[in-house]
Amino acid sequence: QVQLVESGGGLVQAGGSLRLSCAGSGRTFSSYSMGWFRQAPGKEREFVAAITWTGRSSNYADSVKGRFTISRDYAKNTVYLQMNSLNAEDTAVYYCAANTGGLPSSNPSRYDYWGQGTQVTVSS
Repeated sequence: QVQLVESGGGLVQAGGSLRLSCAGSGRTFSSYSMGWFRQAPGKEREFVAAITWTGRSSNYADSVKGRFTISRDYAKNTVYLQMNSLNAEDTAVYYCAANTGGLPSSNPSRYDYWGQGTQVTVSS
C-alpha cells in the first residue's frame, strides 16, 4: 500500500510561483514513476508532468512546459512540482499519483495510487 500526501498549495498572484510537495510512504516508493495531474471545476482531470523512477527523465503537458519542473528527493520520499509564471488557467486541484507498473504516463488510468489533492488558486 502506498499513501501520498500533497502539500504546498495556496493562493498566489499571477506571475508568482509555488512549489508543491508529494510525500510518499512505503519502502518501494522510490521505484515508482510519479505524475502530477490537475482538475479545474467543471473540467476533466488533466496531465501536468511525470517523472521516471530513476528521476532521469520527465515529460510535461504543453501548457506547462518551460514553467513547471518535476523532481524527486529519494532521501525524503518526496516528489516536487515547482510552478513558475503562474496564470489564472493554472487554478485547479493538483494531485500526485504513483504508477507502480511502468513508465510515466499522461494517462491517469495508468496510475495506481493517488493523493487527496491540494488547491492552487491564481488570482489575476
